[in-house]
Amino acid sequence: MNWKRWLLPLLLSATALAFQYLPESGVLNITTHSAGEVLEAYENQRSGLWVGVSGEVVRIMKDDNLGSRHQRFILRLENGHTVLVSHNIDLAPRLPLQEGDQPELRGRYEWNHKGGVIHWTHHDPKGQLPGGWITLKGRKYQ
Repeated sequence: MNWKRWLLPLLLSATALAFQYLPESGVLNITTHSAGEVLEAYENQRSGLWVGVSGEVVRIMKDDNLGSRHQRFILRLENGHTVLVSHNIDLAPRLPLQEGDQPELRGRYEWNHKGGVIHWTHHDPKGQLPGGWITLKGRKYQ
């Protein structure tokens, strides 16, 4: 039987077709967007973008202890836009942050009227997504 000859092209075509019709929810969209695209997403009220950005910590806020605990801080991106970073400290280590620190991070951007929130800066406990991380002073927190 010559089924092996057509099986791989069939599987590749089916996979490509499935990804073509995935929703733009960002759940399965793991393309990383830059600070400029974060600003554009804010201006267009878009959510669900996986972003890779860096910036300066301009304010450290109190932890959010409702439900999963989150360490929160305001990050000014290279283009001047500010976002809230909400880092889950039940799934990843707490960051030893100070104002003026310049972390790099990967996470998921969600729109709000204050500039947006970046969350999912941690590993995926279910192992289904690449997840996110924060790098600070040469150490990766995820």
